[in-house]
Amino acid sequence: MNNKYIPACIALALLFFGSCKKQLDYVPTGVLSSADLKSPTAVEGLVTAAYAAIGNGDMIGPIYSMWAYGSVRSDDAYKGGGGTGDVGEVDAMEHYNLVTPTMESFVSRTWKNLFKSVSRANVALRAVNNLTDAEFPQKKSRLAELKFLRAHSYFTMKLLYGNIPIFDESATADDILKVSNDLSWEESWNKIASDFQFAVDNLPATQTEIGRPNKFSAQAYLAKLRLFQAYEQNTAHKVININAARLQEVVDLCQSVISSGKYSLSADIANNFLPETENGPESVFAIQFTINDGTTAGRLNYEDGLNYPHGAPQYGCCGFHAASQNLVNAYTTNASGLPNFTTFNNSIANLNTATVDVRIDHTVGIDGHVYKYDNTKLFSNSWVRDAGVYGNFHTMRNQQAATSSSYFKNGPFMGVAKNYDILRYDEVLLIQAEAYIELGQPDKALPLINQIRTRAAASTGKLKKVDGTFASNYNIQPYSAVGFTQGYARTALQWERRLEFATEGQRFFDLVRWGIAAQVLNDYISVEKSRRTFLATAVFTAGRDEYLPIPQSEITFTKGLYKQNPGY
Repeated sequence: MNNKYIPACIALALLFFGSCKKQLDYVPTGVLSSADLKSPTAVEGLVTAAYAAIGNGDMIGPIYSMWAYGSVRSDDAYKGGGGTGDVGEVDAMEHYNLVTPTMESFVSRTWKNLFKSVSRANVALRAVNNLTDAEFPQKKSRLAELKFLRAHSYFTMKLLYGNIPIFDESATADDILKVSNDLSWEESWNKIASDFQFAVDNLPATQTEIGRPNKFSAQAYLAKLRLFQAYEQNTAHKVININAARLQEVVDLCQSVISSGKYSLSADIANNFLPETENGPESVFAIQFTINDGTTAGRLNYEDGLNYPHGAPQYGCCGFHAASQNLVNAYTTNASGLPNFTTFNNSIANLNTATVDVRIDHTVGIDGHVYKYDNTKLFSNSWVRDAGVYGNFHTMRNQQAATSSSYFKNGPFMGVAKNYDILRYDEVLLIQAEAYIELGQPDKALPLINQIRTRAAASTGKLKKVDGTFASNYNIQPYSAVGFTQGYARTALQWERRLEFATEGQRFFDLVRWGIAAQVLNDYISVEKSRRTFLATAVFTAGRDEYLPIPQSEITFTKGLYKQNPGY
């Protein structure tokens, strides 16, 4: 974690990007402008600034940690914190009430932060293009890296807002104000895909510096994009077709990544959530963070800073992102070590007697269970901030132990230097499996899903209590080829994605992609509101709640050019 961020002039870059105008016309206002940056060293500073931008979100306006947008808006978690009014914007998200004045500030801040990252990439692209290959031998690779970063930001915006304006480095300030967000499904996805394809075609297979994407990182991200694109939606966000040609692209791209031999599953899933094992064999692309790098507090992830146990003396704040009872129930298994697909939520699971998937103890803080792999400090119900509203469960995947060398407490809030994985190899395997299933080839998906389950079953080494016992009764087994039909395989795949990425902010977007968000979330609410009465008025409205509203401030700024999403 010491000085691990991509080598370049970070201080110089931050000087150039200290403040901003309106986000769609984002211009550095430091001492120098991009026109003054003629040397390769200065241009490298701009490239580094573009890398920095994808990690420049904040707790209110996040751009990489989707705990509020993708986890709390799903059936994985409750908002948590000190009651429903504490950061009430996230409570509104949990109720799918996204048109309040306070929501405008939350939703528009994420929009602005993402467009700042797009703008930094565009500024750097223009500067790189002004140098010759002789002046800047890294030109081709840097152009590809910057387009990869820009595509990442646009992809995130597309998941959140649906209809977004997309422009490249050739657009002037006047041009940008003429770019509409009213694009067709294919056009918008293809614009973003073109950047990833450029990266595939121009990045090296291996990067010598940690943190830079390579050819296979770009292929994996392009595969994820094509998977979302394959589930074609109409203007009411309803999935009307699953495009087989796009799915075949997904298969081919994933196969290239898998066959490269560059990546593999870590022996223990815990290695994905610890700083000591970051940038390991499973990390396909990650945002890099630092500590002890010569600055006062390092460069830390604060987007998850609210999500630590409130009552634990080593933390003290703030109790957000509480795992739902529904998620805990989903981890229970039957006598065959498989999920209880149809009966998991019939009652509140008794964790003293039920058998469970190992991943529950990598995901959920439970009374008397090892918390964040420190068996000297078992999770306690006394650590929960508002059990009367949100229950006694907590989350922990993106948190770190207070004793970790990556941990830094800044006032009441916590930051960590653990890198943030955007894409891992476990997801590449499940993306490939999903494509196979929807292409009618579940037999090819089976070994991919079972790789994930076998690794999960072996991930017990860091879960033992001091006395050598486990707090949970583990029973997780691979699926059998017998009866693994397309319909059964689809259910298994959707379940596996939930358990593998629970509370990492992917669940909501998966449900939207599959076209089942309204059904799943309203079923969830109908049961959960009897357990958590704060959900009594929650309801998911199909054709509206799949995407956030376009911030009204942006519609006003563009004089009505931007089209509001349906239902808002």
